[in-house]
Amino acid sequence: MNAPFKPAASPAGFAESPLAQALRQPLMLGLFLPIQKGGWSPSALPRTTSWEFDYNLDLTRTAEALGFDLVFGLSQWMPKGYYGSALEYREDSLDPFITVAAMSRATERIILISTIHVLYGPWHPLHLAKFGATLDHISGGRWGVNIVTGFEPGEAQMFGKPQIPHDSRYEMADEFTCFMEELWAAQDNLTSEGRHWKLDNAFVSPKSRFARPILVNAAGSEAGLSFAARHSDIVFITSPAGADIDKALVALPDYIAGIKRRGRALGRDLKVLINPMIVCKATDAEAQQYYDDIAGAADEAALDAIMRRYGSADTKTWGAHDRARRAVGGNVQIIGSPETVANRLADLKAAGCDGVQIAFFDFAPDLAYFGETVLPALKTMGLRL
Repeated sequence: MNAPFKPAASPAGFAESPLAQALRQPLMLGLFLPIQKGGWSPSALPRTTSWEFDYNLDLTRTAEALGFDLVFGLSQWMPKGYYGSALEYREDSLDPFITVAAMSRATERIILISTIHVLYGPWHPLHLAKFGATLDHISGGRWGVNIVTGFEPGEAQMFGKPQIPHDSRYEMADEFTCFMEELWAAQDNLTSEGRHWKLDNAFVSPKSRFARPILVNAAGSEAGLSFAARHSDIVFITSPAGADIDKALVALPDYIAGIKRRGRALGRDLKVLINPMIVCKATDAEAQQYYDDIAGAADEAALDAIMRRYGSADTKTWGAHDRARRAVGGNVQIIGSPETVANRLADLKAAGCDGVQIAFFDFAPDLAYFGETVLPALKTMGLRL
């Protein structure tokens, strides 16, 4: 770019912004919406979970009523039959950008995060800056974007393009995001030229009440974490020690401290979210049986495809995650009674997590049970206001 990068201020700096209000919570609560068939669990055990919009809107409204701070949607570009699954695992999926745009007028308070592969297809920074500014205005500052670069070669192929090398993807994403931030901040027409994109008398309106939309990044590599430190309000992490909660809790403190040091070196206060899969019943034994039933009904072909996907791509975040736990899913897994679940969430907070982005197996009833049993315990423990 032909001028020093001048980022827009973070919405976290505005006391009345939805992000600042969420950050007042000792432990932020998010819901990882199952907008793809099967959610995170390629299991045939019967359940209500659905990828369809009305189901996910109902989940979002329930989460909002329970006081959750945000919801989050995954993005995927997969060819038909990718998982080879008898369950047709993830054969149907909604686009998260369109989904949360529709939800923005059907909700009032909850933050809505879209995952977007900014390097796929014909995206230009001006497009997403304009679309994001519009949705930020419609939602009252509740929209954010999880910027991802795409680790799956087959996804890039769907757009007729070869996979871009890992660090080059983040160099491109950095330029893309710099342009967006400058467009959101600019009070006059902007002309600038980078290695991959250029602007000529470009302008974006409306301007956000809170400087810009919320920026999120799902990262684990050196290049990804450097990008997150430069741009993100929230960093969405994967456990570097796998999904076993005990192993994760050993590894997470140093890992998260390193991420936050990167932010402080740039004068930025990064917040960290992790994705626990919560399997909760009245007793630890009942919860373990529920977990075993889910895993016991695994679609083996889908599990094989999941492991091939992580093994063949250049993602840096899933190397320690084993096949046996993928039938249930999650970055970390919390299995137990409401008391056990609440204590494990407290452990994640103590390890440095500022929030959790929760997934369930049977979303609607499991979310309701969480609200009835775990949420009161979190409030008693001082983790929720």
